[in-house]
Amino acid sequence: MLFKVRSEGGLVVCAPVYCELLAYPSATQRFVREFLDETNILVDFLLDEEIWQKAGNAFVAYAQRRRRSKGGPPKRMLVDFVVAAHALLRADRLMTLDASRYQQDFTRLRII
Repeated sequence: MLFKVRSEGGLVVCAPVYCELLAYPSATQRFVREFLDETNILVDFLLDEEIWQKAGNAFVAYAQRRRRSKGGPPKRMLVDFVVAAHALLRADRLMTLDASRYQQDFTRLRII
């Protein structure tokens, strides 16, 4: 999930994270919208070409590394790369429980 530190600006999630919130087993669209409104978390639904290019390039590099290492086809989802590219280009850091997932492919991304 993508967040900016509240003291430095607003919180924001990109559209794929919003979709993942909707998919939570007990979540409804109304609940998610009310939660985001009440917590002042914005949803950035606009993923422009720059984000897709950055995500695509990182995903290609990852897939090539997997194949070269005989690790087989890519196991990570493209959406992980879109979230990270969005954080890198439109926010100032990424909050995640799995920092190692992003560190190799997005070395300039600040992770908390």
